[in-house]
Amino acid sequence: QLPLVESGGGLVQPGESLTLSCTATGFNLEHQDMGWFRQTPGKEREGVSCLTSRGGTLRPQDSGSGRFTVSRDNLKNTVFLHIKNLEVEDTGLYYCATRGASGRWFCRTTESDYNNWGRGTQVIVSS
Repeated sequence: QLPLVESGGGLVQPGESLTLSCTATGFNLEHQDMGWFRQTPGKEREGVSCLTSRGGTLRPQDSGSGRFTVSRDNLKNTVFLHIKNLEVEDTGLYYCATRGASGRWFCRTTESDYNNWGRGTQVIVSS
């Protein structure tokens, strides 16, 4: 396992936006495909969004509500998950994960595709 650390979680109100960070130590995220996942209360862990090393993301038909986007800052060796218009149902533990670059433009949030995981950051959405 290569170290990944998520941060930025906390208590937010419904309707607000939030940005989570995923930082790596000892290896370069620029050459990795990245995934973001979450586990909400009572549910299995699910994929949220992803970003390939080429800058691509989910296929349009897989993008869902469009409230989740991923970006990368190579100078900071950090990948971000931006969440808009938070809902109470977004409460959960958010994880980032990496895999070696697939070379593809589109990515998917299939857990088995990713082999390196962080420990998560907690997001609580409540009024």
